[in-house]
Amino acid sequence: MNELMPIERIESKIYQIRGQKVMLGQDLAELYGVHTKALIQAVKRNHERFPADFMFQLTWAETERLRSQFVTLKSGKSNLKSQFVTSSWGGRRKLPYAFTEQGISMLSSVLNSRRAIEINIMIMRAFVRLRHVLATNKDLSYLFRELKGKVDRHDTEIGLIIRTMERMIAVEAKPKRRIGFKAEKDDLS
Repeated sequence: MNELMPIERIESKIYQIRGQKVMLGQDLAELYGVHTKALIQAVKRNHERFPADFMFQLTWAETERLRSQFVTLKSGKSNLKSQFVTSSWGGRRKLPYAFTEQGISMLSSVLNSRRAIEINIMIMRAFVRLRHVLATNKDLSYLFRELKGKVDRHDTEIGLIIRTMERMIAVEAKPKRRIGFKAEKDDLS
C-alpha cells in the first residue's frame, strides 16, 4: 500500500484550519476510494461518534480561503476541480467538512473496510510525522535564536576590539615629538 500512496501525498492534504490540523472530507473520500456523499452519509448515520472537536463544517469564508490557496499552489499534480467539485449549474452546493486527527481515526470504525484501515494507518503515520517535523523545527528555532544571541554578543565584543585597535592606530599615526636635547649642526663639528 505504501507504494500506491506515499505519505507525502497524504501530508499534502493536511491543512491548518481553526488552529487545528485537519483533512477535508473530499480528500478522505478520495483516499478511501468512496464518494464524498457516501462518506458524509456514513458520518451522519453515526453522528454521536463525531463531536465538534472531531469534525466540523467549514464556513463559506474558510472555503474561499482554501480555494484561493489551491489556485496559488496549483501544480501539474494538483487539480482545483478535484479539490472543490462544483455542480453543473455553477458554484458549490454544500460546504466541505473537515476532520481532525481524532475524527479521521473514528472514520475507520464507520468505514469498516480493509482499505479504510490501511489508509487510516497511513494517515495516522502522516500526522505523527508532521508532529515530529514541527517539534524538530521548534528545537531548531530555539537553537537558532540562541546562536543568534551569541553572534550578536560576539559582534558587539568584536566591535569594541576594532574600535580599541583603531584608537591605538590613531595614536601611533600622530607624529611623535622628539624628546631630548636638540643640538645645532655647528655644535657637532
